[in-house]
Amino acid sequence: MRVAITGGNGFVGAALAELLEAHGHEAVKLSRRNGGDVCDAAALRRKLRGCDAVVHAAGINREVGDQAYTRVHVQGARNVVEAARANGLKRVVLVSFLRARPDCGSGYHESKYEAEQIVRESGLPFVIFKPGVIYGRGDHMLDHLKRAFLTFPVFAFVGMRDQQVAPLHVSDMARLLFSALTDDRLLGRTFAALGPETLTLREAVLRVAKVVGRRPLAFRMPVWFHRLFAIFAEAAMRVPVVSRAQVRILSEGVVEPSGECDPLPADLLPTVSFDEDVIRHGLPDAGRYRLSDLRCCRLRGGFAGGFS
Repeated sequence: MRVAITGGNGFVGAALAELLEAHGHEAVKLSRRNGGDVCDAAALRRKLRGCDAVVHAAGINREVGDQAYTRVHVQGARNVVEAARANGLKRVVLVSFLRARPDCGSGYHESKYEAEQIVRESGLPFVIFKPGVIYGRGDHMLDHLKRAFLTFPVFAFVGMRDQQVAPLHVSDMARLLFSALTDDRLLGRTFAALGPETLTLREAVLRVAKVVGRRPLAFRMPVWFHRLFAIFAEAAMRVPVVSRAQVRILSEGVVEPSGECDPLPADLLPTVSFDEDVIRHGLPDAGRYRLSDLRCCRLRGGFAGGFS
């Protein structure tokens, strides 16, 4: 089986590619770097030639330059569907988001929902997954939490009441995507994808802090504070510690899907718990935040690193 993966060099896409190759299949990893930009319809048609299926995992959690939600999520999904149809692909698998929905005031959520509708109405065999928080080595969550704990003695939770999360390990997500390519039970259906353990956000964050070896002074701050902080972080940092879309996600909680979802077959339910050993294995090598993480600090001589 030859499978194209948009966002193939990203966190989820790379994990799926590794799993496919371990089972003797060919993974065609598409990204902007190798001419597989989802916003380039002609390039996608070329890249999908000879493929049996496509997993559309490309996405953004903030808008930068021409990388807008409507362009990447909506037009990208449309381009993937058209390229799949033109090349006679047998299956389209979409990675959406648990809380994706229309008319909610969030460009991220609304564009993810539009992408779902494009896939559902394509007339092609499809499977849609709506995951919540995905974690593992190479993710944003563990990376940003570790660096924050090493840099700051305090941690502010989003909102004045605790929300819940059910962290999903990337290996479980990759396994679900692999099953969507081979298991006909999943065809034409939409599934929520959540980890096996439901925690409060506070419990999850402090569990990571314990593994990192830090005991930050933790307290709550209103959502409006975090929105302002996210605006600053997006403007000032090359990779912001938190984005506006992520603040919206955390303020709502990440355990209840928006819209109707089918139950996963029992044999496909995620199994990897958010325990200390798994967290420890997923922590990045990166240390604390530095001046090189700011947009204003470009590489000058041997000084701080800047834009890539």
